[in-house]
Amino acid sequence: MSMIAAEAGCSKNTVSLALRGSPQLPESTRAQIRQIAERLGYRTNPIVSHLMAQLRSTQTAGFQAKLALVNAHRDPKAFSTHATIPAYVEGCERRAQRLGYSFDRFWLHDPKLKAESWIRVLRTRAIKGLIIVGMMDQNRLPPHLLPVWESFPCVVTGVRTRDPALSFSCVDHHDLVIQAFERALALGYQRPALVVEERIDRLVEGRFSGAMLTAQQGLPRVRRVPAFMEIDHARAKPGLFHDWFARHEPDVLLSLYNIVYPWLEERGLRVPRDVGVIQLEWRASHAEISGMNQHNDAVGEAAVDMVVSQIHHNESGIPAFPRATLIGASWVDGESVRSPARRRPKARARTL
Repeated sequence: MSMIAAEAGCSKNTVSLALRGSPQLPESTRAQIRQIAERLGYRTNPIVSHLMAQLRSTQTAGFQAKLALVNAHRDPKAFSTHATIPAYVEGCERRAQRLGYSFDRFWLHDPKLKAESWIRVLRTRAIKGLIIVGMMDQNRLPPHLLPVWESFPCVVTGVRTRDPALSFSCVDHHDLVIQAFERALALGYQRPALVVEERIDRLVEGRFSGAMLTAQQGLPRVRRVPAFMEIDHARAKPGLFHDWFARHEPDVLLSLYNIVYPWLEERGLRVPRDVGVIQLEWRASHAEISGMNQHNDAVGEAAVDMVVSQIHHNESGIPAFPRATLIGASWVDGESVRSPARRRPKARARTL
């Protein structure tokens, strides 16, 4: 390693970083050092490399730089009061601390901050990158702030943005619906139905409804229940939901909303005895409900990794090819679906 460092004109620590592919170095530097190492016949000791990786994983990095955590929700207090946004924030802060970064917080809709003000404040505070959290009702950023996204590394959580399209991390919405659907069938349900507001489905570019249509292809046509996508209207006119339910008679609902419970109660239906409910965004505050944990904290962690990678590679501005990190959801057992049917014990062979 000393020979490689001498020829490359750098320290042994730089050589070590380069040979393990650390994003702290530019790719050009890493490539140059790898070429020298290969020419000199350098080979790593896998046992030592594994040991050093374990030692590094138990250490917390020293302070690196500041990042901006931008609240994109209309509520300026959403980081603490919203039902799901705090999980994203928790993941962001946990990962940033682990990597040696700290956050300054901003509100995207602050009327006092124009694009020029944003850029001036961010540069004055030596902020290196931005993470945008809380886009719950739109996937387009304010057009007047375009110069901000053009000037700094930026990553969005939760959704894929349009105009501009930035790199993002989010749950795999398509896969989580497929998983929930398959779980419903495994529990013995015959007519699963999606209950989601059309506006929210558009926010994720139809991945909820698209996944449901895909999953239903394996069912006979008579068991394919059309989605109910008028949640906002039905809050004022519950009859819309009741008419849909009476017409299609689903036996389990895949939904994002607790409002389905009073609607089912109005129909005299009990959960899970008469109808099941699978929450597509499971929350610890309602742990008794069965559903899919979207692991929003892991989404936040992934966003930090992405923006730090951009910083280390001197990438900023709107990417020509936005990158995506999709986080897998996982099933959480609860009391809102029927219990799995017990398997009958196999009959023992009789001895004659």
